Amino acid sequence: MSGGVSPERPYGELIATTLRVMTWNVWGRFGPWKDREAALIRTIEMVSPDVVMLQECWRDRGGEDQAARFARTLGYRSAYGGGMFLVEDWATGSALLSRWPIEHHEHREFPASAPERWGGSALFGCIAGPRGALSVFSVALDWPLHASAVRQASVRDLAAFVTEVADPAAPTIVGGDFNAAPDSDELRMLTGRADTAAPGFALLDAWEVAGSGSGHTWARGNPWAEPVLLPDRRIDYLLVGRPRRGGAGHVVRCALAGTEPIKGVVPSDHYAVVADLRY
Repeated sequence: MSGGVSPERPYGELIATTLRVMTWNVWGRFGPWKDREAALIRTIEMVSPDVVMLQECWRDRGGEDQAARFARTLGYRSAYGGGMFLVEDWATGSALLSRWPIEHHEHREFPASAPERWGGSALFGCIAGPRGALSVFSVALDWPLHASAVRQASVRDLAAFVTEVADPAAPTIVGGDFNAAPDSDELRMLTGRADTAAPGFALLDAWEVAGSGSGHTWARGNPWAEPVLLPDRRIDYLLVGRPRRGGAGHVVRCALAGTEPIKGVVPSDHYAVVADLRY
């Protein structure tokens, strides 16, 4: 083998530089949304991610979307996809923020596998980072506890979408609100613990690679989540493909964000997941 690659060092010399990625369900315009939006912006500013995957990001009937507002304030590029109108004048969808150009993006709604259920969706972005391309996906799946079969069908559609559009030479990053625990069939299908969502397809859970603590993103201690009367759960994820040469895409750190109030306001009913990856 050449270039420093050997059986003892299968990725060669490991990359020392990193990028920071973040996924966050930002809860639309629910609650005191303007105060929450200020807290969301301040939290993103403090975390300083390079790429952000957003879910339940709002767009109004006039075409303004929350990701574009974040981008203008924080100096990012943005892309938005999807959104069915849930209330009179606004909808929620998924979005991406990036420090670097989003060369193209595609939003895909997945078909529902059961009546009166939502199949979920994913927004893909090809990001032209300074040290190579990134294939990034912001994902949202249906929420009820009893909807595991629906989510299982959705992760098969997600795996097919990732396989179709992701650059096989670039790090693949899938972030989102999966509304399912790590031991659920749908997450086991994505992480290789069960029959996989597509042949040869498996992702690594960033929290398992480099997280510390429970990682609960839905928590009884969050005042917006507490009234729903559900237990603490880890339902939001950053999932990454197998590291590329030099360990590109390997998770070196994973943590929660958005757990603390900003000027007395907790930013969302979900906590964010943040990871540093070799890049």
